[in-house]
Amino acid sequence: MIIIFDLDGTLLNTIDDLGYACNHALQQLGYPVHPISAYPAMVGNGINNLIRRALPEAERTEENVLRVRAHFVPYYDAHNVDYTRPYEGIPELLSTLRQHGHQLAVASNKYQAATQHIVEHFFPGVFACVLGEREGVERKPNPQIVYDILAALKNVQGSMVNVQCLYLGDSLVDRDTAQRAGVPFVACSWGFVPRAQLLAAGVKHIVDSPSEILDFIK
Repeated sequence: MIIIFDLDGTLLNTIDDLGYACNHALQQLGYPVHPISAYPAMVGNGINNLIRRALPEAERTEENVLRVRAHFVPYYDAHNVDYTRPYEGIPELLSTLRQHGHQLAVASNKYQAATQHIVEHFFPGVFACVLGEREGVERKPNPQIVYDILAALKNVQGSMVNVQCLYLGDSLVDRDTAQRAGVPFVACSWGFVPRAQLLAAGVKHIVDSPSEILDFIK
């Protein structure tokens, strides 16, 4: 079975490093910064959208987003594992899944270089395919990232009929990505989106600890 994991808020608590990097970049250009506790509501759609939400409303131009990003990326590249940590139970879950022969993949809206670096830092050799935001490929909830993972791991071209796959994520972006790709979705409640919000949005399957995901594995 192919099991696809979101990264931020699912495998790793990355919010402190994201928040500090964004505040650093904002500060360099004279914009107000935010408490780290405000950042969970801003993440999930890639770095540019994070920056857009962090900017003052009147300053949310594409030009300003790119100006802030130019400060964000080098800082984040140097500090993206300072405070980031796996959620409790995640390493054990991944070990169990690999022992049972499942293929594991990461699908993230974080830019590709950072996605690869962080995954390899915390989970060296664990994931068979690691994809982030890539130039020319639309971000989640566009399902292309799922198709690309399945093509890489199962040589699936176009159709996903008879491919056993499960997608685990913490956000409605992940839910929508899985739905559009036609694969089952399970939400985790330990991430950046509160359980109540997931329930209110009609998410059917929610787990409260990593070990519970095993109930959905065939």
